[in-house]
Amino acid sequence: MMIFRGLVASIFTALFVWCVAILSIFLFGRRNEARPADAIVVLGAAQYDGKPSPVLQARLDHAIQLYHAGLAEHLIMTGGVGVGDTVSEAEVSRRYAVRNGIDEEDILIERSGLSSGESMDAVVQIMEENNLSRSLLVSDPFHMLRLRLIAARLGLDARSSPTFESPIGMGSAEEWRHVLRESLILPSLLLGDRLPAFITGVPSDL
Repeated sequence: MMIFRGLVASIFTALFVWCVAILSIFLFGRRNEARPADAIVVLGAAQYDGKPSPVLQARLDHAIQLYHAGLAEHLIMTGGVGVGDTVSEAEVSRRYAVRNGIDEEDILIERSGLSSGESMDAVVQIMEENNLSRSLLVSDPFHMLRLRLIAARLGLDARSSPTFESPIGMGSAEEWRHVLRESLILPSLLLGDRLPAFITGVPSDL
């Protein structure tokens, strides 16, 4: 009986922690901490034949708006070359930003990252090499809590500014799907990013 009670208690504890994680991801994604920074970091997403996917374009449009508002003098584009692609997400983002009035000299790019963790590692190095310290992270709302936790682990001074114009609509079934997925990914921050690739990989529709 004691074993059964312990098992039930463990299950309820796990469910409670999972629910807290889901709620935290959902609520944190609603926070816009836009403030002056040294660089705006745009997390990569899918590109199609050299054109940003709708999700990536929403992130870029938001970052460009922040740049034109004078919140930072640099943009850091992230994202490597996906399977079957010939150009990196970062390069596609750079081209899009230039077409939308960003000076090429103000854009820094990270072409190697195939996950959020890899991209953020590279961002830290890029910022150190360019004497930049404060960053403003741009991605979809569901992504923001994980990014901030990664940034904290890397010692990066970061704030969040999610795009609210993404095709992954706020409060939609699609957003909840990604929130639930994020709730499974978060433990990887404690396990050294050793979760299976089918969980940590970037969804093909991003």
